[in-house]
Amino acid sequence: MQAANANATGANGATTNGAETGATDDFVTVYVGETLFGLAIERVHDVFVPSGVTPVPLAPAEIVGLLNLRGRVVTAMSLRRRLGLPDAPDEADGAKASPKMAIGLEQAGETFALVVDGVGEVLKLGADSREAVPINLDPRFRNLATCVHRLDGRLLVILDVDALLGFTAAGAKAA
Repeated sequence: MQAANANATGANGATTNGAETGATDDFVTVYVGETLFGLAIERVHDVFVPSGVTPVPLAPAEIVGLLNLRGRVVTAMSLRRRLGLPDAPDEADGAKASPKMAIGLEQAGETFALVVDGVGEVLKLGADSREAVPINLDPRFRNLATCVHRLDGRLLVILDVDALLGFTAAGAKAA
């Protein structure tokens, strides 16, 4: 992570989006389809390629299964499914597609692997590009977002990790 973070800041103190340094926040960017999401870097513990995922019978749809991460049993959760998006075409046809990348997150002493379509870079972003969550943002994303950042022609949706991983309470109420 440190190398990626060093690459995000240029020699003159400018970040990858061209803003001067000041009060900034660091985000790991991830992709689900063509949509760009950001996760606060202080919440990210690992970036890895998940393997050996064991399905869990009767688990909520967003739970992909369990995997072993350096000797720990980790719950693997699909960000795509958590956002209410359909599975990627290679997953939807019934083929056993292996997840592309995963982000290791912790909450309340539990470790989760957030399965995403791809991992981007670490961005150091200032308040100049930060905006409130737009009213017209996809409702599936709105309740899980804390803010958005406008980047060169793209919108980066910053996700609330606590809300993202708090699916078990919401799922229990719905059942």
